[in-house]
Amino acid sequence: MEKVIIIRYSELHLKGKNRGWFERVFAVNMEKSLKGIRHEIHRHSGRYLIENFSENDIDVITERLGKVFGIHSYSVALKVRADMNEIFNAAKQVCSAEGSFKVDTHRADKSFSLNSMQVSAEIGGRLLDNIPSIKVDVHNPDFIINIDIRENGTALVFNEFFNGAGGMPVGTSGKGMLLISGGIDSPVAGHMIAKRGMKIECIHFHSYPYTNLQAREKVIELAKQLSTYTCGTTLNIVSVTKIQEQIHSLCNGDYMVTLLRRFMMRIAERIALKCGAQCLITGESLAQVASQTVEGMTSSNNVVQNLPVLRPLCGFDKDEIIERSRAIGTYQTSIEPYEDCCTVFLPKHPVTRPKLSDVIAEEAKLDVEALVDEAVATLETITL
Repeated sequence: MEKVIIIRYSELHLKGKNRGWFERVFAVNMEKSLKGIRHEIHRHSGRYLIENFSENDIDVITERLGKVFGIHSYSVALKVRADMNEIFNAAKQVCSAEGSFKVDTHRADKSFSLNSMQVSAEIGGRLLDNIPSIKVDVHNPDFIINIDIRENGTALVFNEFFNGAGGMPVGTSGKGMLLISGGIDSPVAGHMIAKRGMKIECIHFHSYPYTNLQAREKVIELAKQLSTYTCGTTLNIVSVTKIQEQIHSLCNGDYMVTLLRRFMMRIAERIALKCGAQCLITGESLAQVASQTVEGMTSSNNVVQNLPVLRPLCGFDKDEIIERSRAIGTYQTSIEPYEDCCTVFLPKHPVTRPKLSDVIAEEAKLDVEALVDEAVATLETITL
């Protein structure tokens, strides 16, 4: 009798001729998540088994698997020979000491001597004979004993299904560049897009010495937390100090946020194209702050020439974003009191509905290309 973990995948069963490629990426991602832990992964008829691990590592394994996109659900099971006595012994181990139950059998091996109903009836009867404090309730049981008789002469016995992260395996939907700040929203946006199978690379803009080094470390920690869902990531760090100083010195200060966003999008697109990213991703939510109006987003998009801009949080309110941030484990880091570059030279009355013609007129006061080149030259890359 061996303890194993059954992995059931999410949407991969819907794929056609390229399903094998999706499954290979999925398996590689699971291997990456379990790096450093002794284990074996085997594929069995539309599911995977994690085997040959130490039982002391079960909690760590399940915690890591819980962050692998593509997993629909998983169960910790006992693997035995497809023999009724061994199946019963396993069922007795996973059975609760009291309460109501039912036995649910799936028989993939149609050559097995008993059909599913017969297996359930016999195992259920034996359990009743051996554990007098339990009773059968097939309609609303307190717990279910699941028996899965496989084609290879083995049976899997378990009693719980745990939800996985869902979605698609990271790396099956291209690559995107996430503009990550030190706030709550952008890590959630990255998590949502990664869940759809996109590999995420990050870019962060800082204004040292106007922002401190703790703000930088905070963003590195957020990217590190996000990387546990994305099979690793790269964080690109760029200084926009000179850009902000020039805007503050030469332009109408009310346009600071709008103009800075346009520079960020230009720089992000340039670096994204160099690293092979196919889109930009932001944490913008419509009407949440002054720069996140339709007009503000139009102004930002206007400078992006070659890539689409994805805004997965656009229809979310703040409470929904905070709830997701808590769920993925980034919230406590995000609320640390270290300000990002967007708070530098912040105007008292920022323009909320900028006219594109007015924005372009203000921007004409700057040497845009030289400032972008100077910012890109400060690029620092950290692999997480």
